Amino acid sequence: MGSLFRSEEMALCQLFLQSEAAYACVSELGELGLVQFRDLNPDVNAFQRKFVNEVRRCDEMERKLRYLEKEIKKDGIPMLDTGESPEAPQPREMIDLEATFEKLENELREVNQNAEALKRNFLELTELKHILRKTQVFFDEMADNQNEDEQAQLLGEEGVRANQPGQNLKLGFVAGVISREKLPAFERMLWRACRGNVFLRQAMIESPLEDPTNGDQVYKSVFIIFFQGDQLKTRVKKICEGFRATLYPCPEAPADRREMAMGVMTRIEDLNTVLGQTQDHRHRVLVAAAKNLKNWFVKVRKIKAIYHTLNLFNLDVTQKCLIAECWVPLLDIETIQLALRRGTERSGSSVPPILNRMQTFENPPTYNRTNKFTKAFQALIDAYGVASYREMNPAPYTIITFPFLFAVMFGDLGHGAIMALFGLWMIRKEKGLAAQKTDNEIWNIFFGGRYIIFLMGVFSMYTGLIYNDIFSKSLNIFGSHWHLSYNKSTVWNNNYLQLSPATSDYEGTPYPFGMDPIWQIASSNKIVFQNAYKMKISIIFGVLHMIFGVIMSWHNHTYFRNRLSLLYEFIPQLLFLVVLFFYLVLLMFIKWNRYAATNEFPMTEACAPSILITFIDMVLFKNSKAPGKDCNIYMFAGQSFFQTIFVLIALACIPVMLLGKPIKIMQARKLANEEVQPITGASDAEVGGMSNGGGSHGGGGEHHDEEEMSEIFIHQGIHTIEYVLGSVSHTASYLRLWALSLAHAQLAEVLWSMVLSLGLNKEGWLGGIFLTVVFAFWAVLTVGILVLMEGLSAFLHTLRLHWVEFQSKFYMGHGYAFQPFSFDTIIENGGAVTETE
Repeated sequence: MGSLFRSEEMALCQLFLQSEAAYACVSELGELGLVQFRDLNPDVNAFQRKFVNEVRRCDEMERKLRYLEKEIKKDGIPMLDTGESPEAPQPREMIDLEATFEKLENELREVNQNAEALKRNFLELTELKHILRKTQVFFDEMADNQNEDEQAQLLGEEGVRANQPGQNLKLGFVAGVISREKLPAFERMLWRACRGNVFLRQAMIESPLEDPTNGDQVYKSVFIIFFQGDQLKTRVKKICEGFRATLYPCPEAPADRREMAMGVMTRIEDLNTVLGQTQDHRHRVLVAAAKNLKNWFVKVRKIKAIYHTLNLFNLDVTQKCLIAECWVPLLDIETIQLALRRGTERSGSSVPPILNRMQTFENPPTYNRTNKFTKAFQALIDAYGVASYREMNPAPYTIITFPFLFAVMFGDLGHGAIMALFGLWMIRKEKGLAAQKTDNEIWNIFFGGRYIIFLMGVFSMYTGLIYNDIFSKSLNIFGSHWHLSYNKSTVWNNNYLQLSPATSDYEGTPYPFGMDPIWQIASSNKIVFQNAYKMKISIIFGVLHMIFGVIMSWHNHTYFRNRLSLLYEFIPQLLFLVVLFFYLVLLMFIKWNRYAATNEFPMTEACAPSILITFIDMVLFKNSKAPGKDCNIYMFAGQSFFQTIFVLIALACIPVMLLGKPIKIMQARKLANEEVQPITGASDAEVGGMSNGGGSHGGGGEHHDEEEMSEIFIHQGIHTIEYVLGSVSHTASYLRLWALSLAHAQLAEVLWSMVLSLGLNKEGWLGGIFLTVVFAFWAVLTVGILVLMEGLSAFLHTLRLHWVEFQSKFYMGHGYAFQPFSFDTIIENGGAVTETE
């Protein structure tokens, strides 16, 4: 089979590069993205490797670029991103890049420092302006109070004089600015520390002030404190210092204050001019850097990745040649050799690189080629476990089975259309959406699975047509094959009225496509009919899905030439599943085909035996009672004989699965110890391997050549018990298809009957307004609950059916992923270089 169904064939190669050409050759391989290098210096510290200085230089350049990026984003300047990926610069260009980044960083830091100093001066002058303005109000009030005191002395009003403490005393004062949130605590501390011997006045600054350090907007207040004596002055200043209050000089004379205020305003105007020029210069520097920043990041990360990869290489004894080991896809060796030749020509070296294929017994990495369509489905498989080397890849089959099983649970034409349109929108806009590169993890998951969402929606539309269900209603495309023989009053007043298919009410021919729309109004037995239908198709799809999984194991056993697993595992497993559960499926089709209400006795519907009871009796070797008088308990002649044979075959398969392979391994080891030729047709890998053991290809499972026989018997016993019991539990597990489909349909019906129908029953213009509101509420619930939540639930159940019920039949998932040295991957991951083995 091609690489679509199995991982690529891999080869371990040894690469010899001349030191002068190594950089250019690795650069070409990084652009190609098809080589996974191995670390040949696992015991050497990262700081003791040959190119550690170059990696450090790249780290320093990245730091400077991140600083530039932070400043550019702070100013909201758009960065030019052409989407192109420049080639990795030559080593000599590193010096030019370092000089450019150093110049830009120094210039920007100098501009920032100057701007911060100017802003700090501007803040101080602004605060001083507010102090002079606010304190002038305080002093004016004080002058008014003094005039009142003089008038009081003339009038002899002692009470007024008593209310003006210290009027004949000389008071000192300090003025400053403090953060508004600290003001209450500041006031309490002054009162307690100075014992009420100070007088504080404060006024808020209405507009916020910019902090020059971090650019935050801070609300502050102006204060002035009056006191008497040097001791209180010292105490007040210490308290101001403790609360980070800024003190400013404030003259006592009004003329001096006015003169200072005029000087402050002049300096503020000059600072505004200088600040504007500084910001313009900073903006020009950042705009120029923003045009090349993305390309600079790409170049630096490519250089760093190249030197990081060169650190994985070994030097030969002459110090003139670098030796590397790498995993490469077998089909791409010629492409890799061409890339190496291009790198040699670019470097001007005359010594061609040498790529030799090595023989190894190691398991190669697993490499499945994907495109934008298959990538999401492959990710679902790899989330369970990376496939062992060259074992069957379930991803191509999952492309069909995953959306189909999802649709069985989610079947609704309307809900499926919403999901399909959302997926189609993401597909149509994928280039623009991919270029945005958002950090929203939920959106990235939705966008990465856009093709899965689209297919799930399309398949759900198909199953919705089969169920004839659109927002819990039916489409009457082909009319109905049922006709009412009752009058309207009988039909409307009798909720338990049923139409018999044995009468002329039913035409006797199947509906052309999907379900008859009359079942939508069958309130008494609609759920009974749909339960029987969906339950049976769930078992049918489940058994076919599991049988297909067992057949996939046959492809693995034949490919790895694992004859023991083929004879003693695949054949009994398939027989066990077919004679029990596939026979159960056949009974369903036989019952559908042979029994009907219009048939003559005893093939009527009333004489149809229960399939569940028949299956239980079959396993227990007993016969139950007939469904009715003169009815036959069997559906066809010889059924009892065949059922007995089938159960005996199933029971016989269990010891074959349990003991067959371990006994053969034990015999082969005994013969090998006696130096006798092993059993015919069995390779060494078969003798030592377990059920999915790898053959001569070096993959597909585990080897147990040194494992004790007791452990082999235990492991085989565990696998046998797991398969036998799992066949029963996995078959029952597929009933989730029926359960979630029923739940989804019932939730849709509840939303329609209890929400939207309220608006549809209203009449008049008020009814139109009410319907609009109700429809909006119904639409939100439909999208939020039935599409998103129910869709997520159905998705998780489908994922479980594939991981547990399907893939457990053949898929080991013990491999490790192929992680090639690729510039595209490194840049997509933000420059993080993946460590390789």
